[in-house]
Amino acid sequence: MITKFLTTNFIKNNDKIHDKEVREQYGRLSGIIGIIINLILFTVELTLGIFSNSIAMIADAFHDLADVTSSIVTLIGFKLASKPADKEHPFGHGRIEYISALIVSFIIILIGYEFIRSSFDRILHPEAVHFSITSLIIILIAIPLKLWLSHFNKTIGKKIQSSTIVATGVDALNDVAILIGVILSLLISQFLHVTVDGYIGAIVAIFIIFSGVSFIKDTIDPLLGKVPDPYLVKEISKSIMSYDYILGIHDLIIHDYGPGRCMASLHAEVPSNVSIVDIHDVIDKAEKDLSEKLNIFVVIHMDPICEDSGEVGELKGMIAEILKNFPLIHSFHDFRIVGEGENRNLIFDIVLSQDFDFTEISEHKLKEDIDTRIKSIHPNFNSKITIDRDFIN
Repeated sequence: MITKFLTTNFIKNNDKIHDKEVREQYGRLSGIIGIIINLILFTVELTLGIFSNSIAMIADAFHDLADVTSSIVTLIGFKLASKPADKEHPFGHGRIEYISALIVSFIIILIGYEFIRSSFDRILHPEAVHFSITSLIIILIAIPLKLWLSHFNKTIGKKIQSSTIVATGVDALNDVAILIGVILSLLISQFLHVTVDGYIGAIVAIFIIFSGVSFIKDTIDPLLGKVPDPYLVKEISKSIMSYDYILGIHDLIIHDYGPGRCMASLHAEVPSNVSIVDIHDVIDKAEKDLSEKLNIFVVIHMDPICEDSGEVGELKGMIAEILKNFPLIHSFHDFRIVGEGENRNLIFDIVLSQDFDFTEISEHKLKEDIDTRIKSIHPNFNSKITIDRDFIN
């Protein structure tokens, strides 16, 4: 309810999530809300931690300060990421958002490391923790605040597909577990007269480091080139196949240049007996429509295939049956027959699962095995096979 109120009143055209300016507004709102809440919690928890002599509470206070820093970096990252393309960066600056998330991750890990050291020192040299009802009440108030902040950031992050904001939401949820640990530390010290503050502080610090490492993985994946969003793959495939003359698609590759900045290239199979001018008009329309609909840059290559030959259909069916014996082959395409008479070449590409051992020896062995099966049916036919990787599964 509060999330909807904030996005409706502070983000103009909030439904146009693919618009770069709207996306920047979401990032700005997330950053400002995070700064306000975490700065208040940092000030309160640090004050209480010093007066109660609780290393666990002080550690969580500085974790809140790290969250403030994270929100500032998020604000800067979204601002820089929204810069338009220029001569040095023709695909824009969208990946700065990933880099800003990486910076946040290292800040979190550094703070966690420092508090592990402080906590071990407290374990070796225990000191009494001063319990107060005020401290307990304030921490209990902080828990629903962090729960809401987590929900707020995860909702926004998923809506605009921002791994940075989603990670911030997950981190806020980690804070809830940390705060529960601080409460346990205060209660055990008060009622059981056992000093566990150093141990709780160490657990808090481990939580902090773990969340930082998780963020690093989440932000490095798109920088290295992770598997594209299955929904986007499905939408591209479904949309392309709705156009006249397009019989099939393959070699779909999606490059991520930052959230909302993707480039897709693919091969579309088209009938060889239709005017190339007519097909070119269809391909041009498909490229333009998809670019506007999905907010991506699309390039389509045409692959003419012969569909009106009975022999081609028969041999293609034979290849399909043979390839069923090889479970790591996902599909085949670009099938054609070259040559005349009995000694002819069957030329086609096969798409292999990423689980396949892509070495020169294994690829050569696979081609030989397929060729042997073909020759067992048609001894005079030779196969010319090209191996493709599956870049989307």
